[in-house]
Amino acid sequence: MKVVELLEVRRANWRQLEQLCVQMEGRRRKILGGAPTARFAALYRAACADLALADAYQLPSNTVAYLHQLVARAHNQLYRGRRFDIPGWSRELFQEVPRRLLRDKCLWTSAILFWGLFFGSFLYARYSPDFAVALAGKDMLEQERESFSKPLDRRSAEESAAAGGFYTYHNGSIGLECFAFGLLFGIGGLVTIAFNGLQLGAVFGYMSTVPEWNVFSQFVTAHGPFELTAIVFSGAAGMRLGFAIINTHGMSRIASLEKAGREVMPTVGATIAMFAIAALIESSLSPSAAPYAVKAAVAVASALLIAFYIVVLGWEPPAPMEEPAHAA
Repeated sequence: MKVVELLEVRRANWRQLEQLCVQMEGRRRKILGGAPTARFAALYRAACADLALADAYQLPSNTVAYLHQLVARAHNQLYRGRRFDIPGWSRELFQEVPRRLLRDKCLWTSAILFWGLFFGSFLYARYSPDFAVALAGKDMLEQERESFSKPLDRRSAEESAAAGGFYTYHNGSIGLECFAFGLLFGIGGLVTIAFNGLQLGAVFGYMSTVPEWNVFSQFVTAHGPFELTAIVFSGAAGMRLGFAIINTHGMSRIASLEKAGREVMPTVGATIAMFAIAALIESSLSPSAAPYAVKAAVAVASALLIAFYIVVLGWEPPAPMEEPAHAA
């Protein structure tokens, strides 16, 4: 059979493919059933082969142009982008992710270790400044005092944008450090979280005993909840990966790391979001001359928001117990 005659026989398939394209283009929210979809794919592949023959044997230009248009039209339907699944994303962000965070033992370990040492170090440094000097260093403490020796004032838009970029980089570096050390079999993460908790607590405690405390507290209050919690999350994410190298639960180390990597993604995502929010507050509200009551209100709202997202949204009520069947 000649190529021209073969293509003439195939015209029925082209018309059928065109009809299926019309149906798929008109169904914005619905898709074809299994059998029509399989037929559509087969007709699409056949049309591609017909187009190649038509080009190779230099058939009439109108036939070649028609096949080009048909193949492109079918291609767009076969590989069209999926619609954004708003309900699916909402369920993932506001149900699944909080539940994973609430069940994350590494996250709770990191939080208890960091905040316990932070407040303990704060109280000890408050009543024993020498402890802060030994832990943070005299130069660092003097630099802190010098930085907050002048009252805060409002920044211009350009200064705020530049500060936002600096704080994003600086805070991200701290988080990356906590995450990276956590990869050292989890132990490195515990040490890093403990060190940061002790050092930050000592600095806060020392600053509470000097005249610069008023300006210091004005600056750190608003962005503190997001920034410090993000450090906790960074350490937890690294520790989970580090512990996965040691305790593989019978899997290979690579498989264990891959599994832990998937499980740690909610923690990493929450960490990035909190560092970004902290940098935004730190570059705009924190250095401004806004009343302390406003900054304190932002800090309280931030802490409540974090607690609500993890504890309230992540809480799963216990499944109801089945009543035992009564004997007849």
